[in-house]
Amino acid sequence: MARILIVEDERDLARVLEFNLRQAGHEVTTCGRGREGLERARAERPALVLLDLMLPDLPGTEVCKALRADPRTRAMGIVFLTAKGEEIDRVVGFELGADDYVVKPFSVRELLLRVEAVLRRGRPPEGGAAAEPPVEFGRLRIDRAAHRAWVDGVEVELTALEFKLLTTLYERKDRVQSRASLLSDVWGIEADVTTRTVDTHVKRLREKLGAAADYVETVRGVGYRFAAAPGDGPR
Repeated sequence: MARILIVEDERDLARVLEFNLRQAGHEVTTCGRGREGLERARAERPALVLLDLMLPDLPGTEVCKALRADPRTRAMGIVFLTAKGEEIDRVVGFELGADDYVVKPFSVRELLLRVEAVLRRGRPPEGGAAAEPPVEFGRLRIDRAAHRAWVDGVEVELTALEFKLLTTLYERKDRVQSRASLLSDVWGIEADVTTRTVDTHVKRLREKLGAAADYVETVRGVGYRFAAAPGDGPR
């Protein structure tokens, strides 16, 4: 069970989503305005926010930016709900830090699958930290059990999806990963996203990794590879 906040001004849709998410075992709250949604997210700390883009007072994009800028809410899952389905709209959504982007109209079953995929990415692995100790690789330190990463001793604030992307690439280091395989393995379902989405997330991940950005290499025409710089390696 997870705590989920729905920020959606279409009341009928909000009620349908609330009912189905409750049936799936989740704790759900709803509101219809962006500023109220932002306040509730900060107060209630849900695991995931279903966020409409076109809200009557504050656009969903601004709500998302505020949540990602706040250390208290930075790690929570965010799924955009919108009628805007063009590729550029999706890319902008992911660049703002959304974990998924669902275009209206959508099937409730598909949305539930996407919700579960985002929640899975945010859960620590079974067994906890004792079963999976942190790993160090050159300038990078990754604690998979705690979903935390550091570069040169400074913690890097990653979303659940960015952390999953980093650990997937690290676990397969020195092996090229195609964009298609990353879409399947990182997103966790056959998501309706494009290979450009992968590029957007890799760009964001590199920006956050800073001095360790070069570990994630582009293999032109194929995809990406996690590779060590000279003298770097696991410790």
